[in-house]
Amino acid sequence: MNITGQALIGAHSVTGEGAVFSAYSPVLGDNIAPDFHTVNEAQIDQACRLAQQAFDGYRATDPETRARFLETIAQKIIDLGEPLIARAMAESGLPQARLEGERGRTVGQLKLFAEVLREGSWLDARIDPALPERKPLPRVDLRMRMIALGPVAVFGASNFPLAFSVAGGDTAAALAAGCPVVVKAHPAHPGTSEMVGRAIQLAVAECNLPEGVFSLLTGIGNDLGTALVRHPAIQAVGFTGSRQGGLALMAAAAARPQPIPVYAEMSSINPVFMMPHALSARGETLATSFVDSLVMGVGQFCTNPGLVLGLAGADFERFTTLAAEQLSQRTAATMLSAGIHDAYQKGVSRLAANAEVRDLSRGVGVDGACKGTPALFSASAADFLGDAHLSEEIFGPTSLLISCADMTEMQQVAEHLEGQLTATLQMDQGDYDAVRTLLPILERKVGRILANGFPTGVEVSYSMVHGGPFPSTSDGRSTSVGSAAIERFLRPVSYQNLPQELLPAAIQDSNPLAIWQRVNGKLAK
Repeated sequence: MNITGQALIGAHSVTGEGAVFSAYSPVLGDNIAPDFHTVNEAQIDQACRLAQQAFDGYRATDPETRARFLETIAQKIIDLGEPLIARAMAESGLPQARLEGERGRTVGQLKLFAEVLREGSWLDARIDPALPERKPLPRVDLRMRMIALGPVAVFGASNFPLAFSVAGGDTAAALAAGCPVVVKAHPAHPGTSEMVGRAIQLAVAECNLPEGVFSLLTGIGNDLGTALVRHPAIQAVGFTGSRQGGLALMAAAAARPQPIPVYAEMSSINPVFMMPHALSARGETLATSFVDSLVMGVGQFCTNPGLVLGLAGADFERFTTLAAEQLSQRTAATMLSAGIHDAYQKGVSRLAANAEVRDLSRGVGVDGACKGTPALFSASAADFLGDAHLSEEIFGPTSLLISCADMTEMQQVAEHLEGQLTATLQMDQGDYDAVRTLLPILERKVGRILANGFPTGVEVSYSMVHGGPFPSTSDGRSTSVGSAAIERFLRPVSYQNLPQELLPAAIQDSNPLAIWQRVNGKLAK
């Protein structure tokens, strides 16, 4: 497949009329062809209007039609073959095995939502039949189902050029819900984005769907994203990126004449609690596993373990020494982009310059563009509690170890934390009583609580929550990964006394979709 540098608006390829830019290869340290073009406001408007025109027809399609559409997209992505992986490697610096795994995850997400559509519980079909003889007042016939919210703007993420990008989780969930999608491609991997976008474009045509079901916009600068969010056709936003970027989109969405929800994943340091019995029994193993998790993917995961807490004493000192030794042997590796690398360097320098922080260890530096060197720091819990800057995320292979005087101080640190995607408990049975005191705090603070693992790695499944209280996400009631992600792009509609012939299939008495319905409060099929 040739990469043209064009945007995809509905069924058409369009050359943007704004600023010209190129993909930058962090491996080569140079730009790579072809040139891409930033779309203008008229082209943004065209994509959004097409999505609006497609909405009613697309949301009216039956679940099986949309399930086959998602499966067709998955197959078209597989059909792109090795050229997709090669282009993604060039644009991101990520290794082949990582990108092949990410492609599998992308395809898996699409297939998961196909399963969700066919199963049907996402419709939340409810039927309260009329009770004309009820005293003192009769009850009318009431039925409810979930419907698609409207066209959705999706922003591709920098750190996952496939799984959180053009055909990633936000797009898959929105399309499954019945929402047309307008994607803003991330400028760090525009060629990869175009290839995947063309695969979706082919799937739209093959499945005979309205062309406005999908568009892909290219460009640089904040104005493009702001204009997309402000367009009156857009009814929700999916975003993965920085806190600054997410807050800007939230502000734009809130300032509209009709405010809309922004589902933004933004910032998390993912605390790991090293409980005393676990640390005493397996401190060496924990030190190695922690460093493995920290440097995985050059630390460029939203679930990277950026904070580790333990009780002051010989066991935590031993863990600290072992982790520092392990990290000193890890080699710098290529980060995703020059911008991410520069931000990482500034974050590490800021932490190193803090008088209350110990600079424990650095990895092996190497020459080359965008090389991120692992780093490890430590501080006391008292200093952490007194300095808000120590809670800031540094996106890359860096973590801060916090020494707590006792369990009370560890609880104080947990209470002090902002909202997080994850919290991890390294524990043995002897730690259970102490963990019970932490769990109520962590349930308020995070979206996923792990036992005896590390947070890097997010399973795509029915029970996964990849979200959390602000600022980890803009709305802690939702998830961007797993089957429940579809709920972000749905809203309930109730129908009172409509004839059977006019009711949606999901809430007809004959149940033509053969799904679970809640009739008089009880599930039936």
